[in-house]
Amino acid sequence: MKYQAFAVALSACLFLIGCKSQKGRFEFVTPEAGTSILKGEKLQLALRFPDETVDSVIYSVDGDLLASKTDTTALEFDSNQFNYGNRSLSAKIYYGGKEDIAYTNILIVPPTPTAYQFEVLNTYPHDPKAFTQGLQYENGVLYESTGMQGRSSLRKVDLKTGNVIQKTDLDGELFGEGMTIVGDKIIFLTYTSGVGFVYDKSSLKRLQTFDYTNPNQEGWGITYDGTRLIKTDGSSFLYFVDPVTFRDLGSIEVFDDRGPVVNLNELEYVDGKIYANLYYGDRDEVVIINPETGVVEGKVNFVGLYNGERQSINNEMNGIAYNANTKTFYVTGKDWTQLFEVRLSPR
Repeated sequence: MKYQAFAVALSACLFLIGCKSQKGRFEFVTPEAGTSILKGEKLQLALRFPDETVDSVIYSVDGDLLASKTDTTALEFDSNQFNYGNRSLSAKIYYGGKEDIAYTNILIVPPTPTAYQFEVLNTYPHDPKAFTQGLQYENGVLYESTGMQGRSSLRKVDLKTGNVIQKTDLDGELFGEGMTIVGDKIIFLTYTSGVGFVYDKSSLKRLQTFDYTNPNQEGWGITYDGTRLIKTDGSSFLYFVDPVTFRDLGSIEVFDDRGPVVNLNELEYVDGKIYANLYYGDRDEVVIINPETGVVEGKVNFVGLYNGERQSINNEMNGIAYNANTKTFYVTGKDWTQLFEVRLSPR
């Protein structure tokens, strides 16, 4: 285990944090370690060679062969061939019966996301004791899940008054998280218990318990795209899950122009895109993600929307629901006194 921890730390230093290219007889001149490039761009892989005759140079990306050369000229790197994220580059040089190796790393990113603005259309009351974790609107009813041990619940809420129409509480030791509607059922996650629940949408009666096993077994946000459940665990990954068997179907990492986007929280699936709250204290931000590529295509800065008294933690913006009839969103936060109906548009 100690060796594994050392290997992970070394790997992170070499390829993720941007340690300098390995210093030896040979080293990368370009790209510098940690260089960010847009996917689709091309760059030159160039080495500094001492005064020795080189027999061959073997270039690799993440350990996989990229190209082999028998001269010291630069090699063109086409980023279109590779996924987003950190890519480790190496060059193994053979000369005079010896060999040496040089390392560097790059970060492949998508274009800058489109900035969106919001217009507040209506403001409604919200239960100030509702630690909002999930929110969905369907057929005139607002469905909400709440968190905190001893306060976690699944509820139906009257949109205009904020009054709870129907409610079921989680067991006191459980911390509720995101929820989503799948047909006549509601899927409800818990935070660190590694279990989720299926409820009857009409009666809010619990029908089933299931386990989930994404890397850290945490449940944060969840949504449904009509075929798959899509959930988060606070990392930069979206996880795809079968809505019947709850079997894992894979995952995709989310990137913007600065790299992986972490703290993905509550989700809403709208017209082929995922709208995700980011868990960043008072930095009230929603990102719009293409779930097929993991690319953040848009960002909405909601700072200034809620003027109520805020604590430094546990008052974060969280909860986004969509009304398909009006093409507007309902947004709120943990223990906020208000819920807002907003319309989004590109700046």
